[in-house]
Amino acid sequence: MVEFALMSYVGVMSITPGPNNLMLATSGVNYGFRRTLPHMLGISIGCSAQVFITACLLAWALQWVQAARLPLTVAGCIYLLYLSWKIARSAAPQGGETGRPMGFWAAALFQWVNPKAWVMVLNASILFMPASAETRLSAALLLALVFAVVNLPCISLWAWMGERLRHLLSGARGLMLFNLGMGLLMAGTALYLLLDEVQRAWPGML
Repeated sequence: MVEFALMSYVGVMSITPGPNNLMLATSGVNYGFRRTLPHMLGISIGCSAQVFITACLLAWALQWVQAARLPLTVAGCIYLLYLSWKIARSAAPQGGETGRPMGFWAAALFQWVNPKAWVMVLNASILFMPASAETRLSAALLLALVFAVVNLPCISLWAWMGERLRHLLSGARGLMLFNLGMGLLMAGTALYLLLDEVQRAWPGML
C-alpha cells in the first residue's frame, strides 16, 4: 500500500506542469523526441540521486534546505529566467540538426536548483521514509528506484507531445511564436516561484 501511494505521488508530481516539463515540451518541438532523450534521462537520474541523498541525510537536509531555501530558489529562478530568454529568442534554424538540446549532466545538475524538484524530493523523504535508522538506506534506495521508474515515463510524455506538436507548427514563423510563448510561460513560472518564496521569507512584504 505504501509503495502504491509513493508511486502515485511521484507520478502526479512528475507529470504535472513545471520547469522540467516545460523545457522538455520545448525541446521536443525544436529537436524531436530522440534528441531530447539525454535531457529526459538527466532529469530522471538527477531526481533519483537527489532523493537518495536527501532521504539518507534527511535531518541534516531539512535544516540545510530551510536555511538555504531562499538562495536556492533565487538561483533556480535566475537560471529559469536565463533559459526563458534563450528559448524565447530561439529562431527556427536552431530547431534543425544544428541545434543543441540540453544535455544529460546539465539536466541532472539543474534538479539541485529546481524549486519543484526540491518540493517533490523533500515531501517524499518526509512522508515515505521510516523512522528506524536501520532501514534508512534500503528505504532511500527504494525511493530512488521508484523515482527513476515512475518519473521517466511521465516526463517522456511532455517530450513526445512536443514532437507531435512540431508537425502542427507550420514553418519558421510558427516555431518562433511557439518558442516565444514557451519562453514567456517559463519566465512567468520563475517569477511566480520567486515572489512566492519572497512572500514566505518576508510575510506582508508583497
